[in-house]
Amino acid sequence: MNAQSFIIKPLLIILLTCLAASASASSKSDRAKERRWENQIVDSLMVGDAVKLKADNVEFLALYAEPTTDKAKGAVIILHGIGAHPAWPDVIEPIRMQLPDHGWYTLSLQMPVLGNEATDKDYPPLFPEVSGRIQAGVDFLKSHGINNIVISGHSLGTTMASCYLAKHRDPAVKVFASISGGFGVPNDKLMDNNRNFTHMQGVRILDIYGGDDRKPVLNAVKARAKLMSKIHNANYRQIRVPGANHFYNNKQEYLVKLLNQELSRN
Repeated sequence: MNAQSFIIKPLLIILLTCLAASASASSKSDRAKERRWENQIVDSLMVGDAVKLKADNVEFLALYAEPTTDKAKGAVIILHGIGAHPAWPDVIEPIRMQLPDHGWYTLSLQMPVLGNEATDKDYPPLFPEVSGRIQAGVDFLKSHGINNIVISGHSLGTTMASCYLAKHRDPAVKVFASISGGFGVPNDKLMDNNRNFTHMQGVRILDIYGGDDRKPVLNAVKARAKLMSKIHNANYRQIRVPGANHFYNNKQEYLVKLLNQELSRN
């Protein structure tokens, strides 16, 4: 080995390390938490494959599952709620694992997260990163020839989806399936969930909530119904799941069947 190559290799290692550190520093998400979850999820993954996507020079985890049926209907991008991950056992994992049996690809994304003690009001600094991650998911599916795409979010995931859909119009995205979406952060330019709903164009909206959902969600869907009626959005529909709480305990199989039924109409 000559002296030149001996010097270049350590410099290359330092450069790559600095670039990785710079990418992490540019993200407001708890990247250490994302990496811990990634290690746990990948080691125990039973359905689908772990893939790495990139947005704003930051790599993040996504879980991709293919249909088990002969014919595919399309794909569903799944966005988890506050402080969670793409294999979260409540709502996210049942949808991710079971919709492929009904003919759907699923792509569950790791969205930016904060610590467990954070609330919705702590998340505005993370929201500039949200649309990039969702677009990376849309682009990944389109690169696989999939052009019938649904974006579905649960809880804070609905605010993330609405943030993206209020500002981006990709013809491949046909439906937004909101599951127990609240107000987000009213009057915030990215996190005002109800206002985002009024700015979506050409997307069919399913606003799903539980009959025994959290009070802020029940108040939000009531206000949304009035807003969408006021702007005469014929693409908007609310669906109440009787007896369901915010996490659809004992109602998750029903929720998956409901989603398949509604999405299959597209």
